[in-house]
Amino acid sequence: MSEIVVRPLETMAEYTAAEEIQHITWNMPDLEIIPAHALHAMQHSGAALLGAFDGERLVGFTFGILGTVDVPGRIDPVAAARLKMYSVIAGVLPEYQHQNVGYRLKFAQRDFAQRIGVRLITWTYDPLESRNGRFNIGKLGAVCHRYLRHFHGDMSGLNAGLQTDRFEVEWWVTSQRVAARAAQKWRPLRLESLLAGGALLVNEATFDNGLPLPPPNYVSRPSNLMLVEIPTDFQAIKRADLALAQRWRQHTRDIFEGMFDSGFLVTDFVSHEDPNGRPRSYYLLAHQDS
Repeated sequence: MSEIVVRPLETMAEYTAAEEIQHITWNMPDLEIIPAHALHAMQHSGAALLGAFDGERLVGFTFGILGTVDVPGRIDPVAAARLKMYSVIAGVLPEYQHQNVGYRLKFAQRDFAQRIGVRLITWTYDPLESRNGRFNIGKLGAVCHRYLRHFHGDMSGLNAGLQTDRFEVEWWVTSQRVAARAAQKWRPLRLESLLAGGALLVNEATFDNGLPLPPPNYVSRPSNLMLVEIPTDFQAIKRADLALAQRWRQHTRDIFEGMFDSGFLVTDFVSHEDPNGRPRSYYLLAHQDS
């Protein structure tokens, strides 16, 4: 692998290569991908279409469009007062994952947004996908206080029969929090330190045949810092036991909707290995008034 270069896509061959990355990375059928001609047209009209190149080969890309923040009851005479970027999709070929390619693409998207005067980028992802949680919340410094039920409607494949709930995250690109991540000054938090400091674990999982089970109930008493456990490998649960995946969806939906309604904000992500050597994953939430 030569040095990866991040730059805008420029040719129809590169737009077509972005189609293939959608197929490979997300296993998307033809009807669901964003076609090359649409990517080109939207980039021409100001969208952020950035690629990671190994030599001349496109190995990953990120695509963002301009939008506006919905503020009910508020009318702004100038649309720029509510301007944001919506990050539609990002993907990296499997053989280039875990090599900071996605990280570089997102921070190139941040640079693009700053150059045009946009402070906020939003996107959605499945909150039960721990790898994405660690990347979006932990490594990038996004935050979340909005839960979207069944956002994409019914889907096929491993998602068939499972509600497509999503976190809508906010990435405030000019914040000190994000600047620290850009400088790679973020250090993963330790579960033991958080618990010793008074953080409250809401929903400790148990295990059966190697699969994590959500508890029948969860802790609801208030604390300024709350930890919510999610499966470390939700894809494995979907393959092994759809009913269990549905239980995790409903369980965490109830928790996050209730906590967001009570003023909590997802602020970080915690990875942990328990005494039995099992990987565990948690979101850290803080009350916005604390």
